[in-house]
Amino acid sequence: NQDINILVLDTEVYSNTGGQASKSTPIGAVAKFAASGKKTMKKDLGRIAMTYGNVYVASIAMGYDKQQVVKAMKEAEEHKGPSLIIAYSTCIAHGARGGLARAQEEMKKAVERGYWINYRFDPRLKEQNKNPFQLDSKEPTQPLQDFLAGEVRYNYLLKTKPEEAKKLQEELEKDLKERFAYYKKLSEQS
Repeated sequence: NQDINILVLDTEVYSNTGGQASKSTPIGAVAKFAASGKKTMKKDLGRIAMTYGNVYVASIAMGYDKQQVVKAMKEAEEHKGPSLIIAYSTCIAHGARGGLARAQEEMKKAVERGYWINYRFDPRLKEQNKNPFQLDSKEPTQPLQDFLAGEVRYNYLLKTKPEEAKKLQEELEKDLKERFAYYKKLSEQS
């Protein structure tokens, strides 16, 4: 119940160790110690934190919606208690086309294709008999494959082990669709 604010820059790898796979690495992504693609789903840190009920939680991607980022940070600061903001952060280990100079565009692509979900969970809204969960992402409008093909961490495996890559990317897409459906349902509760 301490009034602390935590900002997690989610690069989906252990960036300070040279890009090692972590619990945040999505299934199918190539990283150090996961050269043939990570075989397990990414841990949903925000969903875990929301189960406490008193933690303000937000998932943000600055390249998609800067106003949502500011709103989330303001709400987290105003919340009296623990706050957690998880920010999608592009990393050199992703191997995105155009490099880090195009980080904002990559973030936008990630959200538009359903790879990353923007939301806010504000426990204070429960006191007002309002849904504490606000989904800030829209339904994906573009194919996920458009995003994955632009990053070496996904397309490398397509070149080296195409059958394995296809299987893992199908699992990734299924997981991402299920996550979005879960969050959409959560946002529609009264």
